[in-house]
Amino acid sequence: MNLIYFPILVSLFAIAYVYFLTMQIRKAPVAKDKAIAITQAVQEGAMFFLKRQYKTVAVVGVILFIILLIFLGWKVAIGFLIGAALSGVSGFVGMLVSTQANTRVAEAAKKGLGKALDMSFKGGLITGLMVVSLGLLSVSGYYFLTGLEGLVALGFGASLISVFARIGGGIYTKAADVGADLVGKVEKGIPEDDPRNPAVIADQVGDNVGDCAGMAADIFETYAVTTVAAMILGALLYPRAIQFVMLPLILGSVSILTSIIGSFFVRLGPALSGAEGNGQGIMAAMYKGLIACVVLSAIAFYPVISNLMAGQAISVMNLYLSTIVGLVIAAGMFVITEYYTSKKYGPVKSIAKASETGHATNIIRGIGLGMQSTAFPVLLIAFGTIISFQLAGIYGVALAVMAMLSISGIVVGVDAYGPITDNAGGIAEMAGMPEDVRKITDALDAVGNTTKAVTKGYAIASAGLAALVLFSAYSEQAATVFALDNPKVIAGLLIGGLLPYLFASFLMGAVGKTAGKVVEEVRRQFKNIKGLMEGTAKPEYGKCVDIVTKAAIKEMMVPALIPVVAPILVGYFLGVQALGGLLIGSIVTGLFVGISMTTGGAAWDNAKKYIEGGEFGGKGSFAHAAAVTGDTVGDPSKDTAGPAINPMIKVLNIVALLIVAFLV
Repeated sequence: MNLIYFPILVSLFAIAYVYFLTMQIRKAPVAKDKAIAITQAVQEGAMFFLKRQYKTVAVVGVILFIILLIFLGWKVAIGFLIGAALSGVSGFVGMLVSTQANTRVAEAAKKGLGKALDMSFKGGLITGLMVVSLGLLSVSGYYFLTGLEGLVALGFGASLISVFARIGGGIYTKAADVGADLVGKVEKGIPEDDPRNPAVIADQVGDNVGDCAGMAADIFETYAVTTVAAMILGALLYPRAIQFVMLPLILGSVSILTSIIGSFFVRLGPALSGAEGNGQGIMAAMYKGLIACVVLSAIAFYPVISNLMAGQAISVMNLYLSTIVGLVIAAGMFVITEYYTSKKYGPVKSIAKASETGHATNIIRGIGLGMQSTAFPVLLIAFGTIISFQLAGIYGVALAVMAMLSISGIVVGVDAYGPITDNAGGIAEMAGMPEDVRKITDALDAVGNTTKAVTKGYAIASAGLAALVLFSAYSEQAATVFALDNPKVIAGLLIGGLLPYLFASFLMGAVGKTAGKVVEEVRRQFKNIKGLMEGTAKPEYGKCVDIVTKAAIKEMMVPALIPVVAPILVGYFLGVQALGGLLIGSIVTGLFVGISMTTGGAAWDNAKKYIEGGEFGGKGSFAHAAAVTGDTVGDPSKDTAGPAINPMIKVLNIVALLIVAFLV
């Protein structure tokens, strides 16, 4: 069988399996009574936002399509269109599945923790498998039709949409969340997800458009771009051996199958099944699936590489060990990030302890912890890069990243599980479901905060390594040396180092500005709607949804265009060497900014939940008030600015790769 058919067939099989899982979820019973109206409101709000966002992005996409068609030809333009369209589809599927699964998870919680976990993970797995199968299908299919020409543009299309999705969804979700918390929890003293809060539906919508749609588009883009970069490097370095081009596709195909098999291992142990359980048991269930996938991939990679790459310029064992390095980096990122973000360990407990002495000490400890959390991940990435390079050169680094990303199917499943359970808990609270249901959804949600943080650490690490591979492809095509005694290279390094900070500042500012508008609206409703606080009147939920939608669409435009415009301007005015410096500078600072913001934000969140579990005075205590402030500050860090760094640094690199031919 022609090798190119294998990834296409595997992709189609995975899509068929996704359809099977979707039918299983749709057949599951939904929560009744009040929950129906709440679920419909969330679905309508999410759909309304995505339609507005995609219409806006489509205008930018059409302009870029025409430019690419004129200057680079139809293969490049069509590749861009495919990448953009499928990135959008990935985000839409992520949102759609989440809004259908959340109410079913709330209902399943009536039957125990095991049933609720199974339902929520299946919902997340649908998103994960759809993302990687679409990524693999688009890259392998377009390569089959046109060869390598146009694949870079496919990656650019995917990257552009993912930037908009991450930014727009991130601004929406955290502006709504912060606005709801500042008035609801802080000023009025009502519980989270209380139906009296006018911003609560907007908050629920935000979980879907930010954590699901944005995350799905992000991972699709990372997967597609990394695969393309590895294939291009293989073609540039070994032009007479097509095996080096095909190997990334085959590895991706194998890991889709291992992700499906690994998903069957996500089960609670017998002692916890059907019981309220605890976070440790839920996290252990997730890890069983991840470990199974990693182990199976490690086993399967060797026969694949030995059969495909026998007799090539690099030994089979060196190529295989490069993939193992990638799997080890992935596993290491899971462990490190969990340590810094889980309630079980010292870092989160230290933030909770700092909350006893006030809001300021909570913030100081959280910022310090976020900075500290960059050390081990960066060292892990550094050593992984050196080892894989020693084994198989820059192609070894590309294989390591590809192996790392090849398990994205189950990793995204673990990530997308989080917002589904968060929404389920909100529905349970607003619909007045029994306390036992809320206890189960709270247990799932607490673990979801850690899983989202863990997978964000994984995504940032893979983005940094993927950007290095893209830079290597750029360097090969530029055919120049980036020497540190060249002032243009230094200037490029400084500008590139600046960009992640500038980018993140725009996003943090956007969340703060939009949250302020939500706060004003929520205060207005509590003041003017008689009986709202007493629960006898209904809030105007749509007003907050509309405010956040309009603001998020408006605020996303400027930061989303930064990574597109910056490399063009630097390349045109300062040249190819300065542009190379910009790419390296952005990768270095992007890693630190992304990791510190996502990990620190998650630690703040779980410190609040740790106190809410009864520690340091529990809910309503002085420490709890300080922890709520920390969580509020951390929200835009972990869910808006931090994750958006991923696509941002890759857009910089892929735009540079597109324009390098015009600069040399």
